[in-house]
Amino acid sequence: MIRRPPRSTLDRSSAASDVYKRQGINAEYMGFKKMLRKICGSFAKPLLLYKKVPLLPYRKFSKLVTHRETEENNEDTYFEFTPENYEKIKVMLKKFPENYKKSGTIPLLMLAQKQNGNFLTLAAMNKVAKILEIPPISVYEVASFYAMFNREKIGKFHLQICGTTPCMLCGARDIMKACEEILGVKMGETSPDGLFTLEEVECLGACVNAPMIQVNNEHFYEDLTPEIMKDMIGKWKKGETIPPGPQNGKRKNAEGPQGRTTLTNVKHVNIDRDYGSAVKSWEEEVKKKQAPKKQHQI
Repeated sequence: MIRRPPRSTLDRSSAASDVYKRQGINAEYMGFKKMLRKICGSFAKPLLLYKKVPLLPYRKFSKLVTHRETEENNEDTYFEFTPENYEKIKVMLKKFPENYKKSGTIPLLMLAQKQNGNFLTLAAMNKVAKILEIPPISVYEVASFYAMFNREKIGKFHLQICGTTPCMLCGARDIMKACEEILGVKMGETSPDGLFTLEEVECLGACVNAPMIQVNNEHFYEDLTPEIMKDMIGKWKKGETIPPGPQNGKRKNAEGPQGRTTLTNVKHVNIDRDYGSAVKSWEEEVKKKQAPKKQHQI
């Protein structure tokens, strides 16, 4: 048996990395295992049952956790809701009790972001906190937690491409590649003209119409191909409006290739509840129950 000469620490670590690669083990994962054992001890064993981890590409998300001061995003940046949006805010806050205004944080943040061109500034968050009568930190916590809030300036069209399993199997990677080639930018970047920002997101719930994208946290465009995507981007550049939904011309909503096969005699009925009148009727019923009953005179 021939013994190898002793190696330095650096040589040993590189040799271990080579062994991991030959065995199909991710070296980063092995480092994670060592760290987890140090922190958790024996409790880490159930988490380390799998010895081999496939070397798959992983996504890096760059959403900000802390605030970064810029000329267009600081405490002195002006922000004020429009009169029309103030009317919408009144309707939103009626859905919550007076002492639970904080429940309106997400709806108001979404409204502020939409008004400000898909950009949620520090001033907009402070305005929401003032309207809801809550500490600003309570708003910052929500805005920094949810990925749908853009605290960095993005393009006019925020193309959020679903990359989860169903869309990936149906060609999401081809859609991403087509967008990158057409716009000349990579995922997570904004085009030089400031019109488009590309981002890969998790499942958006339209798996049956995969692959699909969401635009500006609102509109779904489904049944896409690289050619269709190229045509859509061209229309957006020209200022044209594209109706959301399936784009291949072969599907209605989420129906299968044979169309509607069940419940064919059911008519579509729009259900629109008047929340204000419902609240008034409920308040009247409460007053009637609380009103003292008159005693009959003998």
